[in-house]
Amino acid sequence: MTARSFLDTNVLVYTDDRDAPEKQERALALVAECRKARTGVVSTQILQEYFVTATRKLGVASDVARRKTEIFGRLHLVSLGLGDVLGAADLHRLHGLSFWDALVLRAALVSGCTRLLSEDMQHAQRFDGLEIVNPFA
Repeated sequence: MTARSFLDTNVLVYTDDRDAPEKQERALALVAECRKARTGVVSTQILQEYFVTATRKLGVASDVARRKTEIFGRLHLVSLGLGDVLGAADLHRLHGLSFWDALVLRAALVSGCTRLLSEDMQHAQRFDGLEIVNPFA
């Protein structure tokens, strides 16, 4: 994997989801590939969503989720500012995306990614050179 890839929250969450073993295996492999190739990108929003989902929905112990958040944060980390929030609002308005998906999309675009790995967005949709890829399809 040589393309710079933005990992959506669901990819990180599946690394802990024992109820979906095939997706868990795929997610673990994706994260490992991205770490090894240094092509993985996440945003602070993704890390926040991972921690909340892992602890609340999957019952991951908070100390374990904190440690994994730290590890995921060693991928390329994007922090967004006001201009990005406003850009996400425009993506929401123009493309009918949820605001939160638009913020993920904005982070992927400003970080120079060519792929956004997500189960939650429309597979193969393109935005300014960025392709949505469902890695679990």
